[in-house]
Amino acid sequence: MGSLLAGALSAPASAGILAQIDQSRQRMRVYVDGSLAYDWPVSTARQGFVTPNGSYRVGLMAPMWYSRKYHGSPMPHAMFFRGGYAIHGTYAVGHLGRRASHGCIRLSPGHARALFRLTQSYGGARIVIRN
Repeated sequence: MGSLLAGALSAPASAGILAQIDQSRQRMRVYVDGSLAYDWPVSTARQGFVTPNGSYRVGLMAPMWYSRKYHGSPMPHAMFFRGGYAIHGTYAVGHLGRRASHGCIRLSPGHARALFRLTQSYGGARIVIRN
């Protein structure tokens, strides 16, 4: 089973949207119908916080969300994948490419908007996060 999971974490999906997040590189690769479409810098959890590894489906999507946990911080183009964890835009673009979040996956506002629209047009997306 371990080798099956390892294969699932490295192989792009053949149909639909797949966002692969590599926490060690602080990068997101977005595949559309199995072909690499985007490779973007992200920010995942900084020291003392966790971005959960695993495979998820996008759940709730909101064009603009305000964090209930972190003082109403804006989360543009939020796509929730596990409880309060989401992929969303950030205005702290200077931190992209290094760990800076409380656990969410942050993208530049334009990249978050593009991923949000792709996910809407395909009726969902799979998120795969690894170290």
